[in-house]
Amino acid sequence: MKTGKVDVLLGLQWGDEGKGKVVDVLTPRYDAVARFQGGPNAGHTLEFNGEKYVLRSIPSGIFQGGKVNIIGNGVVLAPDLFMDEAKSLEKTGHALRERLHISKKAHLIMPTHRILDRAIEASKGKSKVGTTGKGIGPTYTDKVSRTGMRVGDVLGPEFRAVYDRVKARHEATLRSLGYVYDIAELERQWFDAVEYLKEFRLIDSEYEINRLLAEGQPVLAEGAQGTLLDIDFGSYPFVTSSNTVCAGACTGLGIGPNRIGEVYGIFKAYCTRVGSGPFP
Repeated sequence: MKTGKVDVLLGLQWGDEGKGKVVDVLTPRYDAVARFQGGPNAGHTLEFNGEKYVLRSIPSGIFQGGKVNIIGNGVVLAPDLFMDEAKSLEKTGHALRERLHISKKAHLIMPTHRILDRAIEASKGKSKVGTTGKGIGPTYTDKVSRTGMRVGDVLGPEFRAVYDRVKARHEATLRSLGYVYDIAELERQWFDAVEYLKEFRLIDSEYEINRLLAEGQPVLAEGAQGTLLDIDFGSYPFVTSSNTVCAGACTGLGIGPNRIGEVYGIFKAYCTRVGSGPFP
């Protein structure tokens, strides 16, 4: 049997190249669409039947009936923002719970990650990177330092203990920065959203994607941001916190390089960028 391939769609500039519109054209060719990096600051705008949608964490294939949609291990997920996005789609009749699968290895953006993001950015003064304040950078920091929370933790008996341990470390950092904050309401919403998150299929996505490929089914990997924001190859330090280039699809989905098929690079005739940093 011929094995399937993962085609990758990337932005070649600083994001906002119109990837969502191209994804809309490409998705009918694929059996599955997967996000492999980034967090809820990356929005793909799509229009269906006269309605406009902005997807921040959910793959664009959710609008195509019968497609499997996967949030891969390389993504960082904010339960409360995910719940808002998902519920708005459910209201319009999209069957998310049957078709959206979420990697148990994806890391969770906690309320204190968001506060840390703002506090660290404020401490930089004129050297601000221009983050969205969504907690994405601090979440990837915890991932690399092996101290973060993952989606799969919400299913375990030690979930609250893990949360409290990570939160305590964040609060120590915030005290050292002298940053004043109140997360009581944000925390309440976050825990409500965790219960909502549990209603979805939480999976080992690397096994699912490789099973689909072994069965000959094609997969589209949907990139966020753009190549010039890549953590290694972008305009460092004015970059995002993940690998936005093609190699990020391998680590963010758990596939070998030999599984990559076509790579679609999207750019526009003029350049724009959000945030700080050099701009030609």
